[in-house]
Amino acid sequence: MIKSSHLQFDFEKQWKEGMLDWHGKMPERMIDDVLEEAYWAQSMKKKTYKQTDNYAEKIYKKMKQHIPKNATCIEIGPGGGNYTFQLRQDVKSITLVDGSESVLAYLLQYFENDTNLQYVHSKWEEAQIEQHDVVIGVNCFYRMYEMNAALKKMNSLAKKRAIIGLTTGPIQPHYVILDEQFGYDIKHPHRDYITIVNMLYQLGIYANCEMLKLERVYRYDTLQQLYEAQSKKILSPRFNMAHVKASLERLIAMEDGQYVYRYPFYAAIISWEPVKLHD
Repeated sequence: MIKSSHLQFDFEKQWKEGMLDWHGKMPERMIDDVLEEAYWAQSMKKKTYKQTDNYAEKIYKKMKQHIPKNATCIEIGPGGGNYTFQLRQDVKSITLVDGSESVLAYLLQYFENDTNLQYVHSKWEEAQIEQHDVVIGVNCFYRMYEMNAALKKMNSLAKKRAIIGLTTGPIQPHYVILDEQFGYDIKHPHRDYITIVNMLYQLGIYANCEMLKLERVYRYDTLQQLYEAQSKKILSPRFNMAHVKASLERLIAMEDGQYVYRYPFYAAIISWEPVKLHD
């Protein structure tokens, strides 16, 4: 661990503070395992056959270059299998670690006869698991409070490579207009990939970080649906919907009879070769 760094800021503390909502309280889902399980149970019920996010393939392609051939792999928090389905094709074996029974049951239906795929029903922090060649986790850290310990565990259980994927900003451009032009308070993200990069640095891990530009696409049948959905990050108690309409006017297109809102965002791919850490 780096003890005499010019980065004296406590990045893990920043991470923990970023878990709080805009009223300074910890959201219930962060601390209530029953609520978290209920969320995933509902999410898995809505899934179609091997449904994944449209940008997952691009993120996986970038991560794949860090995965050795014939590797054994741990995937932390696989969720709906955004990366599991692709990952399983490229590794010798895979162990899925997830705190949700619903998630593991959903994935089991696709891999029930796969003897080289194992399931561990546990939070990452509590999982009892042996070393694998690769440890990978994408967008799975949102409930992890003791983040330094979680990162150390990734480092210690990876023989060859540890890989983290995180989708990140920028925020939708119309919110910038609502902030700068109309003066509304906006719910900007509290946590981001750079905090993890800095935590790794302070642990003594010099991670590689690559940025991948992506595009998010929202489709709506009516303008009213679009305006309501795209005003949810306004924190100001009162706002004028005319301002929301004005901020979105040049950003909306018509495609196949629907109102479409496209905007760029990024994924950060953080990876490193495991190192021996000194407490």
